[in-house]
Amino acid sequence: MSTDYTRENPNWKSTRASDGSVTESDRTEEYRRILSAGSLTGDRVRNAAGEDLGKIEEIMLDVESGTVAYAVLSFGGFLGMGNKLFALPWEALRLNQDDHEFILDVDKAMLEQAPGFGKDDWPDMADPAWGNQIHSHYGYKPYWEASDAERHENYSGKRSEKTLRGGSY
Repeated sequence: MSTDYTRENPNWKSTRASDGSVTESDRTEEYRRILSAGSLTGDRVRNAAGEDLGKIEEIMLDVESGTVAYAVLSFGGFLGMGNKLFALPWEALRLNQDDHEFILDVDKAMLEQAPGFGKDDWPDMADPAWGNQIHSHYGYKPYWEASDAERHENYSGKRSEKTLRGGSY
């Protein structure tokens, strides 16, 4: 008999029968609440129109606050050559666990106009002036200026349950 780790794991949300068991039909109602950064690195990014925008290269953490500051997107080029990197405010992304991808609600033209950088020429991501420019381009308040309630609203208000539901990562 296999062990059902979702029963004790608070990182999983699911619908359960009154006796606490998880049925196979309940598994379609599960989604991960916490994922490792490594499991998200390499995921593709699409826009709402379904256009491929690239893939997540890195996830950047603000160590002092314990906040995910940016996801770094690799976009453009051909066969990985000439790709440009873009820092995206974490709040700008929605995770689609079913398809192992992120949704960024911008068109390609807006992304092409975004401040970017080369793989060997990273900006100082702790520089508030640079961070303000990035957040402003995508229409978000910088995470270091937002209250906990505002960050929660940015994060949860943009994610539908349908997008978060899905299989294991």
